[in-house]
Amino acid sequence: MMNRLAINIAGLELSNPTMLAAGILGISGLTLSRVAKAGAGAIVTKSLGLQPRAGYPNPTIVQVESGLVNAMGLPNPGIEHFTQEIKFTRSVAPLIISIYAFSTDEFAIAAQKAVKIGADALELNVSCPHAKKTGADIGQDPKLLEEVVKATKRSVKKPVFVKLTPNVDSIVRSAKTAEKAGADALTAINTVKAMVIDIETAKPILSNKIGGLSGSALKPIAVRCVYEIFDAVDIPIVGCGGISTWQDAVEFLQAGASAIQIGTAIAQKGLNIFTQVNEGIEAFLEKKGFHSVKEIIGLSHKSK
Repeated sequence: MMNRLAINIAGLELSNPTMLAAGILGISGLTLSRVAKAGAGAIVTKSLGLQPRAGYPNPTIVQVESGLVNAMGLPNPGIEHFTQEIKFTRSVAPLIISIYAFSTDEFAIAAQKAVKIGADALELNVSCPHAKKTGADIGQDPKLLEEVVKATKRSVKKPVFVKLTPNVDSIVRSAKTAEKAGADALTAINTVKAMVIDIETAKPILSNKIGGLSGSALKPIAVRCVYEIFDAVDIPIVGCGGISTWQDAVEFLQAGASAIQIGTAIAQKGLNIFTQVNEGIEAFLEKKGFHSVKEIIGLSHKSK
């Protein structure tokens, strides 16, 4: 029987268009394997760097209406550690390793290490500060973004996804820059800069003061970004930001995403959310008379 939900993204064969978003559920191989068995079409690891990183001190997460604001500081044990975990994820679902670095050369090295330990694809987290430009994200600098993507593509033969930051004047310009530099796909979007203040003490709650907003409050922004990017590039887009229902997923697909990532909603709905979303999408396709999920990608653009 034909699988209506099957999709190919930049050479990766997915049984369905759902993915685990980076930064969720840590880097335990057993946990990531559970996510795949729960129905995710692909899994994305927490962002890994060349060296272990402790991250910021607590508090690092604040719950707000319709979302979370977090400033974790990229805590991770380093790519080398993941070698021990990857054996639990193999042959379950495509594994996309998210990597971050603080220079062009470091990105290339991190990419090589990730591929060596078994990554099926890479997702570049370019929303981390550049070491030579304190406070500036790599993804906010078009020239640097282009250099990072080119260097990564030169260093590996696996698909490279670029996770775009919305904290720019034009995310479309960032998308076109990444595509021109050789990106195989784009993930849109990362978190939006935000903060929360305790009015009793008049102090920011997060230890880092400023964090990133995720959750359902982010969805309308993310949908708009996907919609605008779709008209500007020819490579696949993975929608990310505030997806918690199958209706949200369909909205992203119609805006132009070829697949979607689920993150914050797992905390509220558990791992069953992947099955729920996939069943909802399939029922919608059947109700509307579509034979494949591919038929609704970018559908909203045809109704102009």
